[in-house]
Amino acid sequence: MQPLVHDHLLPYADRLPERPAAAVELVVIHCTELPDLATAREYGERVLYDGGAGNSGHYYIDRDGTVWRYVPGTRVAHHVRGHNERSIGIELVNRGRYPDWFDSRRQTMSEPYPAGQIAALRGLLARLRAEFPNLAMVAGHEDLDTARVPASDDPSLEVPRKLDPGPLFPWEDALAGSGLRRIGAGPLPL
Repeated sequence: MQPLVHDHLLPYADRLPERPAAAVELVVIHCTELPDLATAREYGERVLYDGGAGNSGHYYIDRDGTVWRYVPGTRVAHHVRGHNERSIGIELVNRGRYPDWFDSRRQTMSEPYPAGQIAALRGLLARLRAEFPNLAMVAGHEDLDTARVPASDDPSLEVPRKLDPGPLFPWEDALAGSGLRRIGAGPLPL
């Protein structure tokens, strides 16, 4: 069943580059690594680029399964380095490593993904497959952004820049019946 999608477009959404639906080939699954949807919205509204845009996924799914669209799928959002032009970003509200993202002693993600959130994700993936004719692949943020950064507690150590959606994400359940092929690290297939 496809979930109801609530539009709450970011203030700069109309400034993001447009693209045809046929350009979208990939969905990237993220977790917000923030405590709640309100905080994720605040981060998404921050202007970080000269063009007046910031970092944001296209869709956000709250813990209760409510789905929000922050950026239309026919616009290029800033959600994963090097893959934005061909992808749609879906952010799942989850604490992840918050607030110690880069502390080497706190790299364990311990919040499970609620069943309602995963059910809403499955429904959203079905909707996206219908809207974007070339959508065939899915990846986690961690699969595509494998950069490492100095640890905040000990700069002589390195930690992953991105770990989401993380080890507790139920890939098999989330992708059941989606028809999407999961890809790993490295360049996308042509």
